[in-house]
Amino acid sequence: MVKITGEYQGELHCSATHEPSGNALVTDAPRDNQGRGEAFSPTDLVATAFGTCIATTMAIAARKHGVELRGLRFAVTKEMSTDSPRRIVRLATEVWMPIPESHPAAKPLVGAANACPVHQSLHPSVEKPITFHWVAA
Repeated sequence: MVKITGEYQGELHCSATHEPSGNALVTDAPRDNQGRGEAFSPTDLVATAFGTCIATTMAIAARKHGVELRGLRFAVTKEMSTDSPRRIVRLATEVWMPIPESHPAAKPLVGAANACPVHQSLHPSVEKPITFHWVAA
């Protein structure tokens, strides 16, 4: 188990601390929802969790294949609903791979990306397309 503690600081800002490490972060409501957009919004953190989970899960799988994914990059574009209730409707993700698509580990790594814990935890109504960009062979 991991415990996260937090506090509402007013003006739509919160702080949160990851108890095992002591690392902290702050959030702000987005500009399109009464905030100033001065920090990650809570839903931005979901998009961040998705991208970092894909990268981390792929790196764990890559170790099994003797592959180092240092240099892997990702971009997640979060889209919010236009109707009520306000929610994430799409997390379109691009992953730039430091190996060619012809590499023997490529297919298992794609499988790992689609099986990451955040991917599995998100509601099925959230679209989660992942596009891979492979380095030239």
